[in-house]
Amino acid sequence: TSGRQIFQPLHTLRNVEKELLPGYHPFEWQPALKNVSPACQVGIIDGLSGWAASVDDMPLDTISRRFRYDVALASALKDMEEDIIEGLREHGLDDSTCTSGFTVMIKESCDGMGDVSEKHGGGPAIPEKAVRFSFTVMSVSIQAEGQEETVTIFREPKPNSELSCKPLCLMFVDESDHETLTAILGPVVAERNAMKNSRLILSLGGLPRFFRFHFRGTGYDEKMVREMEGMEASGSTYVCTLCDSTRAEASKNMVLHSITRCHDENLDRYETWRTNPYSESAEELRDRVKGVSAKPFMETQPTLDALHCDIGNATEFYKIFQDEIGEVHCKPDPSKEERRSWRAALDKLLRKKMKLKPVMRMNGNYGRRLMTMEAVEVVCELVPSEERREALRELMGLYLQMKPVWRSTCPAKECPDQLCRYSYNSQRFADILSSTFKYRYDGKITNYLHKTLAHVPEIVERDGSIGAWASEGNESGNKLFRRFRKMNARQSKSFELEDVLKHHWLYT
Repeated sequence: TSGRQIFQPLHTLRNVEKELLPGYHPFEWQPALKNVSPACQVGIIDGLSGWAASVDDMPLDTISRRFRYDVALASALKDMEEDIIEGLREHGLDDSTCTSGFTVMIKESCDGMGDVSEKHGGGPAIPEKAVRFSFTVMSVSIQAEGQEETVTIFREPKPNSELSCKPLCLMFVDESDHETLTAILGPVVAERNAMKNSRLILSLGGLPRFFRFHFRGTGYDEKMVREMEGMEASGSTYVCTLCDSTRAEASKNMVLHSITRCHDENLDRYETWRTNPYSESAEELRDRVKGVSAKPFMETQPTLDALHCDIGNATEFYKIFQDEIGEVHCKPDPSKEERRSWRAALDKLLRKKMKLKPVMRMNGNYGRRLMTMEAVEVVCELVPSEERREALRELMGLYLQMKPVWRSTCPAKECPDQLCRYSYNSQRFADILSSTFKYRYDGKITNYLHKTLAHVPEIVERDGSIGAWASEGNESGNKLFRRFRKMNARQSKSFELEDVLKHHWLYT
């Protein structure tokens, strides 16, 4: 934006960048990682490496480039060398004695990018959709020898910035293509599992130090979670990725549910689905496994993604607004034409009064502007009855009281009052939906509304935050992917991904 060219041409980067890119610093694992080569000087590799294609295999029509997970983590920690040493000193710890007991929290994000077609290079015809897998170092803590409590010496100040979100793997794959996705992320999962049972030895501040890693896959939208955890798609009667509730149950009892699903349970349920040990009918079996009918292949954290929660709820409010303009509560079954006219009226007024352009697909920015009292006042101009207007105002008021709890990085500090009142507010919100808006919520409810009403307090109590663990950083990284691909990559399918991956890593 300043007009200064921060990206030097490729050849001037060569020398500086070597130290910054993964594959430069030596490190080792103790015990050595299972099935992962001990070599440290490994830079960008082909995402398909490690798959010996047999004769029967489909030739994978995809291109993928990635870093080896452990090499990337070592490089990321080496980048933070000063922060870590400084953090030790700030907490009065002598950095020459603190060599072991470090724990690193990693947030993992993965997202499909939709349409990225623009290149006309040679190479195989590949789907013009991309998937990006990234990680963010959320915190580094240490339990010094002889000490009881752990001290956090580094915490990422901007966990949702694209600057802290490091790309690990880029691929041209459609996120719905389960086979190709699992083939490429398979080795990443294997490396991640190997690292769970091992310690990294890396020299920081002149001394070798020992790190353990904890991985939390939280930066996934619901579609990706369901894909990775073997559940049915988002339209399933099993409405939630955190509990076993069905859509009908969730609309009757909107607030009282607790988190029960987890990766291991999903694996067990898949086994039950596969073997049908009680010889049940398809319906009974599906009810027993609560919709887990594919093999889960990557562990995700049962949580709620704040960004997509925002977007999902905004989409729903946008529909409620249209229904209220058309008074659906007293005239059921409107025609398509009528619905279209309400939508047009709503779009026109939002554009005129709030400068909000209609969007094809709801996005974060539109959602943020739509979910305001200002927007509700605009909508109320089109709603005939005063009591319906009051209901809309109260609904939005409650929503805005609830939202900071799952949006802020640390709700206990940033919005303690709203956190305390959350359960009360969500109960009141649910009461309004099931009485005033019964025409929309009779036996049905949207996936994200259910999560927003039922699960937020429990997740905040468990993790301390929802907002910090959102997929936002990775979503912003998608913009960078597009930009680097246009501006900073060679025009050939086989090279562009490594250029993009390299530039993106250097950017972070």
